[in-house]
Amino acid sequence: MALRVASIASNTAPHCPLSLDLQVLFPPLSCRMDLGVKVSTSGNIRSLSGSGIRATRSSNGRDGGLSIVTRAAEQTASATEVGGVTEVTQETFWPVMEAAGDKIVVLDLYTQWCGPCKIMLPKIVDLSRKYSDVLFLKLDCNQHNKALAKKLGVKVVPTFKLFRDRKEIAEVKGAKFDELVQTIEEARNSSS
Repeated sequence: MALRVASIASNTAPHCPLSLDLQVLFPPLSCRMDLGVKVSTSGNIRSLSGSGIRATRSSNGRDGGLSIVTRAAEQTASATEVGGVTEVTQETFWPVMEAAGDKIVVLDLYTQWCGPCKIMLPKIVDLSRKYSDVLFLKLDCNQHNKALAKKLGVKVVPTFKLFRDRKEIAEVKGAKFDELVQTIEEARNSSS
């Protein structure tokens, strides 16, 4: 995640010495989003919210700096913080699958309210550390992602689907950890 902040002269905010023009780069998709937002600072501003950004004035008294975080950056960062498991949505799933190429992909299809899904998550994080050659993704089968979950044929959560070259090669329904490990091992052995 890279946040580029460019300082420009402020003609529109006469009481403020500068404005900030924000642009954000989102790996691994390498898409660029120009937020088109100008954030003005002054000595009195402690925080600023709105237009998809959050800005907070430094309170350490030394540098008077301004920390700026986009909501999209917060969501992306929080999604990728769970070990080596990346959260995807119906908008990001296919681009991530395309980028994975011939790498084995394990997709954890879950819901927030599912008890067995919550029990499996730390085990999936451990597997992502053990199998560095496998890409681990998770998709919340909520209302927002319902169309993709339906397209993938999800009827039970958790469901784990294994893919290679964007094609499904295996599926494990339910919180069957040992079966999932065996399925991953078989997929890895068949690709070597």
